[in-house]
Amino acid sequence: MTETQLAVFRGKEIRKTIHNNEWWFVIADIVSVLTESVTPSGYIKDMRRRDEELSKGWGQIATPLSIQTEGGSQKINCANTEGIFRLIQSIPSPKAEPFKRWLAKVGYERVQEIEDPELATKRTRVLYTAKSLLASVVMWQVRHGKTLKRKSAKGLFRMKIT
Repeated sequence: MTETQLAVFRGKEIRKTIHNNEWWFVIADIVSVLTESVTPSGYIKDMRRRDEELSKGWGQIATPLSIQTEGGSQKINCANTEGIFRLIQSIPSPKAEPFKRWLAKVGYERVQEIEDPELATKRTRVLYTAKSLLASVVMWQVRHGKTLKRKSAKGLFRMKIT
């Protein structure tokens, strides 16, 4: 049995566990965070009733996994990252909008990369350059016993692809 871990999003806990070598998240926790619903299970039922396609594919999205709770280990519906992304698309909440916009942006970028594979190469190069730069900054910090302010570190990843 794998250990249940917690992720914190906007000050709220989301339980997660490893299943088939990937992270799976408790669906009710995600819904609770994005909707502030007091009864996430009821919200999920309503969501499935509103979104017929979500309801049809629920068995492919939700998998009951053993999660540690205050009462011991229980089987709770979880979803992997792909399933969580699908779930977020069905949540009509302002808190879900940033995720929806991000998903649309990433989807658009991937379509662009299919049309022009050179864009994928450039994006990969930028990513590896940023990772290498970040590693260099960390090594400098270790050697000099200093840390950069968070604002400075954020700028490392603001490279524009042209």
